[in-house]
Amino acid sequence: MSAPLEPSEGPARGPSPEPSPAAKPPRPKPRVRRADREQLLPPMPLDGLLEDDHQARLVWQFVGGLDLSCLYDAIKAVEGHPGRPPADPPVLVALWLYATLEGVGSARALDYLCTHHNAFRWLTGGVSLNYHTLADFRTRHLDLLDSLLTHSVAVLREQGLVDLNRVAHDGLRVRASAGAASFRRQPTLDECLQEARTQVERLRAELDEDRASGNRRQRKAKGRAARERQQRLEQALARLPELQAKKKADEKDKARCSSTDPEATVMKMADGGYRPAYNFQYTADTQGQAVVAVEVLTTGSDQGGLLPALEQVNERFAAYPQEALADGGFATHGDIEALGAPEVGCTVYAPVPEPKDPSRDRHTPLPGDSPAVAAWRLRMGAEEAKAIYKQRAATIECVNAQARNRNLRQLTVRGRLKAKAVALWYALAHNVRRAISLGAALVRRALPVRAEPAAQG
Repeated sequence: MSAPLEPSEGPARGPSPEPSPAAKPPRPKPRVRRADREQLLPPMPLDGLLEDDHQARLVWQFVGGLDLSCLYDAIKAVEGHPGRPPADPPVLVALWLYATLEGVGSARALDYLCTHHNAFRWLTGGVSLNYHTLADFRTRHLDLLDSLLTHSVAVLREQGLVDLNRVAHDGLRVRASAGAASFRRQPTLDECLQEARTQVERLRAELDEDRASGNRRQRKAKGRAARERQQRLEQALARLPELQAKKKADEKDKARCSSTDPEATVMKMADGGYRPAYNFQYTADTQGQAVVAVEVLTTGSDQGGLLPALEQVNERFAAYPQEALADGGFATHGDIEALGAPEVGCTVYAPVPEPKDPSRDRHTPLPGDSPAVAAWRLRMGAEEAKAIYKQRAATIECVNAQARNRNLRQLTVRGRLKAKAVALWYALAHNVRRAISLGAALVRRALPVRAEPAAQG
């Protein structure tokens, strides 16, 4: 038997195998800080939740210098007598001021924040609240808000940060709490009113018949909602003649009013669209940019709004501004003449409208112009007046922009008076913020609340 073949001792054919690399060591497990939700937090006082210079503390400092005696006088729960004590009025004022600064305009949202946000928890100080109490307080004390606005300006005037020598005025249209579909003509409103009255009578009869029912509270709530709807429909029908008067003779039957918010009016908004809105009118001092007058109109036109605004300034501070800056929509001849009278002595700076005849110089007085109107035309053609007028945008447009940044875009309340209460909250919050920015002392001797303020309207 032949021997087995031996491998050839010649050179190896093909590449020689590479040595296997050394095995890499396993990567260590990452070290991280994991959440431990079973740990016990160290006890701390509520006052330790905020730093010393927090804005909520500054708001509370401002509220501490206010005269809120009218709110205390309305409290029925007194010592030595039964009754559940309500929340302390300064707490409610501070909550809405700080909420407005933070762009919170909903009572339900504020109610949530009072439990889950440290700044609002600090302001409440453990006082239990609910959204209904917060919502009612926001719009119920219109006279107090009007007086507090005067007080906020007085704080700045006393420290030389506001002089009221020159003011700027402008309007801001805010979407109403009403839909376009709620605007209806008179036949539809009459039909809806009849249905609402029938529903109110039916709910009242059901409530009287079944006094021992467990859902009596719910039936009362339904009855209250039905009565409020009936009241809004009656207000809408009462306003229809005003809206019909603005229509042409053959289009009066096309006048429509909202069944949700009868005082809201469809206006042209800044984006060119038409929506139900209110016309917020703010007047601000050009020196400190503090709001000195507030009004809310139910019409989209600005004509005729300058004179009432400056009259409100005079009523609040017993003096008319020396100069007033406004855009062309406010420049009516009647207001210019009234403000230029010797007993008022206010110089109006507003652009002169372009004439229909392009060849005519708009700054040249017309033969029929009064002395005040002729002086206004000549004045607005001078370079000095144009330089002064530039302060209008730097003042009142900044105020409006700040209000927009604080979420003043759509109302959550209905009615002009409630809308004015919201406008006053925004003006008051703006002045508090300006006082903080200007380094003003926020505490001042409290001003008395006027018994019959003009802001009630």
